Amino acid sequence: MTLPGRVFITGASSGIGAALAREYAARGASLGLLARRRPALEELAASLPHPERHRIYAADVTDREALAAAAADFIAAMGGADIVIASAGISHGTLTERPADLGMFDAVFATNVNATVATFAPFIDSMKAQHGPRRLVGIGSVAGIRGMRGAGAYCASKAAVHSYCESLRLELRASGIKVVTIAPGYIDTPMTRNNRFPMPFLMPAERFAAAAVDVIARGSSYRVLPWQMGLVAKLLRLLPNALFDRAFARAPTKQRAGEGRERA
Repeated sequence: MTLPGRVFITGASSGIGAALAREYAARGASLGLLARRRPALEELAASLPHPERHRIYAADVTDREALAAAAADFIAAMGGADIVIASAGISHGTLTERPADLGMFDAVFATNVNATVATFAPFIDSMKAQHGPRRLVGIGSVAGIRGMRGAGAYCASKAAVHSYCESLRLELRASGIKVVTIAPGYIDTPMTRNNRFPMPFLMPAERFAAAAVDVIARGSSYRVLPWQMGLVAKLLRLLPNALFDRAFARAPTKQRAGEGRERA
């Protein structure tokens, strides 16, 4: 499972993105790290082995021109990209009945779905021209398996990531570029620390990153991490709607605007 090489990661300043950056750097990769916060990116890059190998890009993933410019710079500097990981994301509670939450639906979809597309798009042509293993990696969530009360925007956005990556996998099959979807369960990051409900099988970000890098190297099409949450996800999908509704209609909700948000 040797791949590392040249890896471009969005949402790299904290959480899953930063954990993936540390794991890939430890395995000898040269990194492109993109997030909004330049000081956090500089601190991360300086802490990694061989900091001179890595390039940082302070940009918002919802800015398509900035994403395209970062991709072009990374490709030119590194001679291409072997792995591109769309890790940036936001999680926020939403209620459709609240007019104030409609803008949050837009923000969640812009960051979690549209930015995933915009992250991959500028790399595809150059990756098609390359040889050897190539990966585009979408970060979904077990929240994308079934809709949860008070989390309509987040659950729907992650379901969209799963379906989008599946479509892209079919489109790129003949090119040799593998599209990998990773659906994290509860990972210990600043984002999940805002949750006000139990989080079974909570996984340290470092353990998640090590497992995810192995999954990406194998080119698996879809994987839930940790594996225990994969079993839970399958059971939830099989649960009849009547039983699902009865079990989760009163479940605690995610935090809404003004109650805390974390984004890389």
